[in-house]
Amino acid sequence: MKIILAGGGTGGHTFPLIAVLRQIKKHSLDVVDFLYLGPKDKFTHHFFKKEGIETSFCMAGKIRRYGGISTFFKNMGDVLFIIPIGILQAFVKIFFYAPDIIFSKGGYGSLPVAIAGALLGVPIVMHESDVIPGQANKLLSSFAFKIYVAFKEKDVSYFPLKKMMSVGNPIRETILNGSQNKAKEIFKLNFKKPTVVVLGGSQGSTRINELIIQIAPEMLKFFEVIHQTGYEDFEKVKKYTSALIRKELKSDYHVYPFFTEEEMQNAYAASDLIVARAGAGTIFEISAVGRPSILIPLPESAQDHQLKNALTYAKLTESALIIEEKNLTPNFFLAELKNMFQFKNIAELGKKAKQFGVPNSAEIIAKDIIKFLES
Repeated sequence: MKIILAGGGTGGHTFPLIAVLRQIKKHSLDVVDFLYLGPKDKFTHHFFKKEGIETSFCMAGKIRRYGGISTFFKNMGDVLFIIPIGILQAFVKIFFYAPDIIFSKGGYGSLPVAIAGALLGVPIVMHESDVIPGQANKLLSSFAFKIYVAFKEKDVSYFPLKKMMSVGNPIRETILNGSQNKAKEIFKLNFKKPTVVVLGGSQGSTRINELIIQIAPEMLKFFEVIHQTGYEDFEKVKKYTSALIRKELKSDYHVYPFFTEEEMQNAYAASDLIVARAGAGTIFEISAVGRPSILIPLPESAQDHQLKNALTYAKLTESALIIEEKNLTPNFFLAELKNMFQFKNIAELGKKAKQFGVPNSAEIIAKDIIKFLES
């Protein structure tokens, strides 16, 4: 059996694809050959290479929603040249690879692959993480015969009900295998204060990083912090926090550019509360490990989908506090963080969070794909 994996170039696309391919390998009796096909970036290539998966690349354009004359010309260039070239590249590669199915994680990076696959008559299934699908996934949905959705069908807009199957968001099984003892060893934790994990995602979050820089000297009086900054901001954050944090508090601050899989699972295990953006992948991992959270939706996310994700999750679990970026002042954030521990039952919030997730989502998708291929 041959399966093409398609998606964008972020952790929100890559890690669910990896979670599903691991489960397909685990549950399929036949030998399965995988090929990742999408836009070229080091991040995606690195993680698929670790899985022993071949990667191949095609150009992928996107439609930018911010204004300006330069944006208009970039969009026109992508629509008239980049996307058509990408479809042609994908067409050739799919033709010679001859897959039995294409599994798309969606996003602009999978658009050329899905269109080329549809032209060649290859069956396509896709996964949608968000409550509000982006424009690329709306278009992709017309090519897919089944759409796996992370949230309940009634909460997801646009897609036809007959195509949807609610399965949660695929997470890597290893995420659930961390331990506090291992976390103490890896991060050199003191465990004398509540532990707060701050996640910037695979690409980091400059505004959250800047917030932590500002409040770190005060925050560390009350909390031990594990802070994942993203690669671009790491040196800046390390430099400023090193200068601002008092000597006696430095051992309570642990800063990393990005987490390996082992570091990620143990950071989750060590955490009492998680601060993060509101991408669906992050939300479902937070739920799977059963932790309360403060979610700061990215205001520039397409169709404000991160805010919609956060609102839906917070309403269903009552385990998350949402702070919109327009309200993200240092004093307000720190006060709300302290209030969470002072006036809420953190353990009870964690239990509520855990009830929402679907930890075996990747297995459900994998078995469904295998069933289709064997039918």
